[in-house]
Amino acid sequence: MKKDIVAMLLAGGVGTRLGILARKRAKPAIPFGGIYRIIDFTMSNVANSGIDVIGILTQYKPLSLMEHIDNGRPWDLFGRSRLVEILPPKTGEEISDWYKGTSDAVYQNMAFIEDFSPDLILIVSGDHIYHMDYNELRSFHEAKKAEATICLIRVPMEQAGQFGTAVVDKNHRITNWKEKPARPKSNLVSMGIYIFNKRVLEGALNASAKKGGTDFAKHIIPVLLRKYKVFGFEFNGYWRDVGSIDAYWNSNLDILRPESDLDLNNWGIKTNLWVKGEIGDRSSAYFGRHARVQNSLVARGCVIEGILRNSILSPGVIVHKNAVVEDSILFHDTVIGAGAVIQNSIIDKNVLVGEAVFIGKGPLITNKRHPDQMSAGITVVGKGVEIAPGISIGRSCIINPDRKLTKGGLKNIDSGITI
Repeated sequence: MKKDIVAMLLAGGVGTRLGILARKRAKPAIPFGGIYRIIDFTMSNVANSGIDVIGILTQYKPLSLMEHIDNGRPWDLFGRSRLVEILPPKTGEEISDWYKGTSDAVYQNMAFIEDFSPDLILIVSGDHIYHMDYNELRSFHEAKKAEATICLIRVPMEQAGQFGTAVVDKNHRITNWKEKPARPKSNLVSMGIYIFNKRVLEGALNASAKKGGTDFAKHIIPVLLRKYKVFGFEFNGYWRDVGSIDAYWNSNLDILRPESDLDLNNWGIKTNLWVKGEIGDRSSAYFGRHARVQNSLVARGCVIEGILRNSILSPGVIVHKNAVVEDSILFHDTVIGAGAVIQNSIIDKNVLVGEAVFIGKGPLITNKRHPDQMSAGITVVGKGVEIAPGISIGRSCIINPDRKLTKGGLKNIDSGITI
């Protein structure tokens, strides 16, 4: 079956900086915006751009991600000429069978690409929040007669060193490229989105593999720059790398900020509503007579008897009477006890918060064990945690999954502590 273009979606990342949110799931499978998963944004961009063959490269804890993707039907990527295929490593007895990096993952699946004999290969990541019509990228690539094109976006110069950075000439051809430079020469950074002529990519992957190269940014792009015409396509819309707790929290709350360009209503984002325990079988949200809701997103199946301010609730969350939830993100089926106060927090699935518990209250400091990951005062409570009534938890705290915090233990958990 011949296709002009095939998309390869990289979804195997561990998500180390997202800490306990990625402990039991792949990073692209983390809930976002109440009813979505992070991967839904890239999946929807592919489908909405008319690209109908996509290989999804999975590796780390892929089960929930595979259940979510299913057969691709939620994105209309199912049928005789439309296909979504999950491509895990072909693991054998040796650890060397696992994907060693982004380019190695594609290299190991060139046979999948060959089945469709495409002229172009689109490489995308499953862990970014953005809306893009890839046809604009393709038109740019073809108009420039490029052999490889990298999507670029401008960020504050102080953040540029966190990404691959590019310098372009007046014709948008890339003249200099550095991966995570200590002293960036440019604030144009890679979005992790590439389009390649198949012949060029295939040759580069083969040559790189012989030298032990495994990563697009580190190994493939520098080689291509020396031999081929590589251009930079500058993107001006909303795009966020939600690879840290602070970035993830901020991007979620951008949904509630009118000045933000994150527009779920008009982006056409699709999701799988019928995965067990998600939203498809939920009743409508219920708001009790004492409920007060201000600038919040509440999914189906929630029961609200308390107060919500500037928060996002996934399906099945219960907020009891006189409880207050503000500036927080609550995942599926979490229960907030009467009189509890939740501030500046992310609470994972199936958490039981007892009556009169305080979470996210205290001085603004970094987490002592993970200062590089948590500096904005966000407290994260892991999946399945139970917190007894009356316990107080400060800011920038981490409560690991499945912990049972009893009153006989620590009644007050200071800011910056990991339990």
